[in-house]
Amino acid sequence: MRECQLVFDDNVNFNNRLDLLIHLSRQLQQKGIVKESHLKALIDREASFPTGILLDGYAVAIPHCGAEHANSPAIFILRTQSPVLFQRADDDGTVDVSLIISLVVTSPEDQLTLLKTLFTNLQNKEFYHFLLNSPQDEIAKHFNEIIFNQ
Repeated sequence: MRECQLVFDDNVNFNNRLDLLIHLSRQLQQKGIVKESHLKALIDREASFPTGILLDGYAVAIPHCGAEHANSPAIFILRTQSPVLFQRADDDGTVDVSLIISLVVTSPEDQLTLLKTLFTNLQNKEFYHFLLNSPQDEIAKHFNEIIFNQ
């Protein structure tokens, strides 16, 4: 995936998942990355296909929606002050998430490739903690090397 913008937001507090998704979509809209339709599409997709993922003792959420709601590709990394409850992707349970990685793609092929690469790396606990705790510039450099292979 080429020319993908990384967007960060740190130490933000939310009352619930909906507040988080609204914040996330508004931030992306303000930057011109997504269309107005993005928020509704993001909420609808999360309701039908939840994105909370429980890994080995930690959790992440990867909210995303269709490419038709994007103006340009981006990854939004959001780190929260306190965990936010997300529905789990693999069952009816919930999971507390402090690291949210929202994908914005302009082609469905890129979305699948990016999801696979991201998920493979997120299974490494060190990578997860790196994303959760490192400065934004270090994360950007690491993403370019590991995720985007540049």
